[in-house]
Amino acid sequence: MAMVAITNPQLSFNLFYCSVTGREASISRQTASRIRYRFSSCRWLSLNSSSSTNRRYSFDSFKSRCSIANTDVHLNHVAVEDEEISAVDIGCRTTPIVQLKSDVLDTESLSILTGDTYVDSLLTTLPVLTEEEQKTLAATPAHPEGLYAFYASCLAGNLVEQLWNFAWPSAIALLHPSLLPVAVMGFLTKLVIIIGGPLVGKLMDHSPRVPSYIFLNVVQASAQLLSAAMIIHAHTVSPASASSILLRPWFAVLVLAGAIERLSGVALGVAMERDWVVLLAGINRPIALAQANAVLNRIDLLCEIAGTSLFGILLSRYDPVTCLKLAASLMVWSLPIMISLTWLTNKLSTGVLDRAKCCQASRRTSDEGPLPDAQNFVSTGLEAIKHGWREYIQQPVLPASLAYVLLYFNVVLTPGSLMTAFLTQRGLNPSVIGGFSGLCAFMGVAATFLSASLVRRFGILKAGAVGLTFQALLLTIAVAVYQSGTLSQRSPLLLFLCLIVFSRLGHMSYDIVGAQILQTGIPSSKANLIGTTEISVASLAESLMLGVVILANDVSHFGFLAMLSVLSVVGAAWMFCRWLLNPTEEQRSLFSFDPQL
Repeated sequence: MAMVAITNPQLSFNLFYCSVTGREASISRQTASRIRYRFSSCRWLSLNSSSSTNRRYSFDSFKSRCSIANTDVHLNHVAVEDEEISAVDIGCRTTPIVQLKSDVLDTESLSILTGDTYVDSLLTTLPVLTEEEQKTLAATPAHPEGLYAFYASCLAGNLVEQLWNFAWPSAIALLHPSLLPVAVMGFLTKLVIIIGGPLVGKLMDHSPRVPSYIFLNVVQASAQLLSAAMIIHAHTVSPASASSILLRPWFAVLVLAGAIERLSGVALGVAMERDWVVLLAGINRPIALAQANAVLNRIDLLCEIAGTSLFGILLSRYDPVTCLKLAASLMVWSLPIMISLTWLTNKLSTGVLDRAKCCQASRRTSDEGPLPDAQNFVSTGLEAIKHGWREYIQQPVLPASLAYVLLYFNVVLTPGSLMTAFLTQRGLNPSVIGGFSGLCAFMGVAATFLSASLVRRFGILKAGAVGLTFQALLLTIAVAVYQSGTLSQRSPLLLFLCLIVFSRLGHMSYDIVGAQILQTGIPSSKANLIGTTEISVASLAESLMLGVVILANDVSHFGFLAMLSVLSVVGAAWMFCRWLLNPTEEQRSLFSFDPQL
């Protein structure tokens, strides 16, 4: 008993069973013209019977219906074995040619198509989304439920962080009328971020997302509580001069705790903005990702409004110690909420945050350097820093990132610790100072809507240039108002603050647009490393400016510091516009979707 089979790359089916004698034949496959076969429901045809006679009849029937024609097929391994072959003479040439007539296959539909016709018929069966359906898909997050839980976690964490960012400089400024303690603490904190940022980023790139995120939240909350305890202790002891404050043990502990708190906060921010939101929204869903970025910015800014306003109101009614105790209570209560929401985010996103990290460790290349370990921590840390700075310099959107870094030189004309200390020492009511910070954050919320209009009208790159130019123009006017010498009066002071408030529209517009530029230009596998290194470079710029503030710590030098801040913003606008006017081929490739490029 033997089987004759005909196969080619497109078709493989069993034709018949037959009895043969005393002969073996093997026909090798030869090159032939390409004819494609398609069957409606079955690829294997079998003409079998229960008896030898029926088999011979079936074979003879098949033979009578075959004729030679100019139609080539591929035949592979046609083997015939047995003792009789009188019923058929298999006399084939090197390349046998067979035509199968349709009446042999009464129950099957055989279609012989040319190559082009086959491809065309195949493609017509594939579903094609309409333009409206494609837009709907691009605007739909990959994991909407997980994204909402992630928003809630960010809300709980950012509220405490923004409240603390306003609380500690206000409380320290009340200890002594000088910018020196705040400037020194900020300077040393930035140094820690410069050194530790790339190392923490590399650790996060090679660690499970959820456990490392929860661990950093615990570290940040612990550092905040320790800082609050040190400042409360400082307010309970007798006041001292600014220089003697720097030599107190509590101040050294405060600097260390503040540095750890900021480093943890930077790492958490990079993980949220460059990694988590991309996975939850979908890297191939640009509209959903842009909307998620806007929501994150609004959450951060609304938390800044609520946190600064709340602590400002509390500080205007109660003493600093009571306010700090209330802030510490909020930190304790928010930590378990953040941990629970982080766990819920991963569960609702079907564990998407658990994937890819373990695979990255196995796919690491030799140029990434070794992972940190306890035995060789120092050398590994230095290698991580070198690797992070090397990757940062080689990124294709470096000018846009450097423009972002230059904005960090502006440590004075921005709602931060130095501006808070400056306004506190000028005798402004804490509620007014909190209102100023809240209005600046409100302008940031407005910028999340304004940036979308700017992108539609100018394109993503030109929208960034518009935002930087607008900020530089308003801050230049603000410095001119300050240099006029009338800031001691109420109206010029309010004008000065209003110009700073409205300049935040331009700043936050570039911040939002710049985030999408960096998300487009930086590979996702290096997001944490390059992101934390960028923050380290920005911290270096900020620490240099804080070093100048330490040298010129008297409030009378505020005008000089404001001038340096304006020059940094003007320099950022010039650098970005210069990069935009001279696009490279790589830039055109990355931003090919930008109609204005």
